[in-house]
Amino acid sequence: MSPLLSALHEGRALMPLVAVGLMLVEYLFHRLNRDDSYDLRETATSLVIAVGNKVIGFLTAGIVAVPMLFLYRHRLFDIPLDNAWSWLGLFLGVEFSYYVHHLAMHKVAWLWASHAVHHSPTRLNLSAAVRLGWGGNITGGFLFYLPLIVLGFHPMAVVVMLGLGLLYQFFLHVAHPPHLGPLEWVLNTPRHHQVHHASNVACLDRNFGAVLIVFDRLFGTFATAPKDETIRFGVAGMPPTANPLRVVFGGWLKLLDAVYRAPGLAAKARAMFGAPQ
Repeated sequence: MSPLLSALHEGRALMPLVAVGLMLVEYLFHRLNRDDSYDLRETATSLVIAVGNKVIGFLTAGIVAVPMLFLYRHRLFDIPLDNAWSWLGLFLGVEFSYYVHHLAMHKVAWLWASHAVHHSPTRLNLSAAVRLGWGGNITGGFLFYLPLIVLGFHPMAVVVMLGLGLLYQFFLHVAHPPHLGPLEWVLNTPRHHQVHHASNVACLDRNFGAVLIVFDRLFGTFATAPKDETIRFGVAGMPPTANPLRVVFGGWLKLLDAVYRAPGLAAKARAMFGAPQ
């Protein structure tokens, strides 16, 4: 592993502390300005869920590592990360893979059951960024990135690049998104991500990018906020709750109920791997 990858990997240990510090700064800023962008119970729920996500992610890391290392041993090419073009190719490859993965999380019930956790907050702020479902490794999200490893990118490089994209996305959850001018055409910005989280009909299943918004523009999934509506957050059919277990498992219970009620194996498969109900 290159020294750069090692440094980036080790730096991940500090990210939770930095994230909590930034949440506190944002909360105090809006509190002093008498803004209700934070609900302390909802934030506490998000933090509990975030801890569970990290613990389960650590315990299930082998589910990801084994196939990644196996496929890397059988890679098609050797892609050295000693030049800017390789890093650019890796960045674009991870961006596209994330776009497809994120799109699938909204279109496939099996993946949505976990991803719905992230969309459950009724307020969008930095604490909502860390509300992530448990067991993403188990549901198979890593499968979307395996082609990059087969192609010849080192597994750790893929993981680090994906992690940097997720770090960037943390800042997309600011409570009051600024307008970033011409950058809005290329980058996924807080304004674009606010639309992604909105539960308004015009905003559903839009703006799936990580760092870039270009794939959304290319494939017709881009949208701006409706000008004549108030933006609402949360998941339709999932009542807000401060109980972390209800938030985490609510989508799974709904999915299991749909599978149970579906008549026949074909219908059960559609309930599990078709569009979320």
